[in-house]
Amino acid sequence: MERVIFNEDHHAFRASAKEYCDRSLVPRMEQFLEEKTIDRGAWLEAGKQGFLGLDVPEEYGGSSVGDYRFNAVFAEEVSKVSASLSSCFGIHFDCAAPYLVDLGTEEQKQRWLPKFCSGEYVAAIGMTEPSGGSDLAALKTSAKKVDNGWVVNGSKTFITNGDMADLVIVAARTDPAKGAKGITLFVVEEGMDGFARGRKLDKVGQTESGTSELFFEDVFVPDGNVLGEVDRGFIHMMERLAQERVGAAVSNIAQATQILDETIDYVKQRKAFGQPVGSFQYNKFVIAELVTKAEVTQAYVDNAIVAHDEDRLSAVDAAKVKWWSAQVQNEILDACVQLHGGYGYMNEYRVARAWRDARVTKIWAGSNEIMKELIGRDLGL
Repeated sequence: MERVIFNEDHHAFRASAKEYCDRSLVPRMEQFLEEKTIDRGAWLEAGKQGFLGLDVPEEYGGSSVGDYRFNAVFAEEVSKVSASLSSCFGIHFDCAAPYLVDLGTEEQKQRWLPKFCSGEYVAAIGMTEPSGGSDLAALKTSAKKVDNGWVVNGSKTFITNGDMADLVIVAARTDPAKGAKGITLFVVEEGMDGFARGRKLDKVGQTESGTSELFFEDVFVPDGNVLGEVDRGFIHMMERLAQERVGAAVSNIAQATQILDETIDYVKQRKAFGQPVGSFQYNKFVIAELVTKAEVTQAYVDNAIVAHDEDRLSAVDAAKVKWWSAQVQNEILDACVQLHGGYGYMNEYRVARAWRDARVTKIWAGSNEIMKELIGRDLGL
């Protein structure tokens, strides 16, 4: 079915995003896979094209388009290339940007945002800890007040862009007695004494993304790097999770649809018993179901995109679209592997890599189980 949420400006922007992907990302995928990271050149080119500052006001180097549909378009085009690349860019331009723009002081925005938009600075978000993932209120990383700043101790794990981030938005406990109401956000910068990166984590999928552990040992963070209000970090995080989750949904269905399209082309060409495998009734029915399921999910995600753009996407609705899109994505990709037969299990085929890459989407940005818990609570259960 035709998608109706985009206008001519969005279509023109999509053409530019696709050109960037074809020129700067696709030819270098093997390099990214080998190095397990996106090199700085790709970031700088994205910044030059204006893709990293979509949520940033013009006075700080961004474009401040004020239309979330442009974020969705860029995320979709990158997701068609690789879910890994989409997660790396998404954390930066779609997740970190609202924290810096909404919560940053004038001095902070002038200091960080121009290089954030140009790709000279890469951002990461340090929330998840080794002792717990989805339970953000149980943070153990601490920050103690000292003269002119704070001393941060602790560690984070599974941090996308952690291997190269220049700015890390770190959630730390500043008042243990207050529980969730005693958490503050800090911007830890590359080069601060005591801030160290651990190994690049050896993941099942998303090999191109540099996912790392981060360690903070008596890191002095000046008062000028407190982001938002002291002890309101948990609220700041909750207020911005809807965008992270709808962004995840956008990427989920875009990646699945792209691989499904490639699979349809494959089963038209691949022959068994003297005929294309796609012509067998069972396979034909499977593909018909997959296409329908993808289009239904796309319509649901599009509705969430518009709702978020109009500032009416609730946390519960964001949870719904996040878990559903992740579930459908994984169902589609598993079926695509099956339709490829033995070749679907070979790393040289995109479908195999996409299948591995997608598995984490049911875990991150709040696991699907946590999403259902939120939905159930909202229903009074």
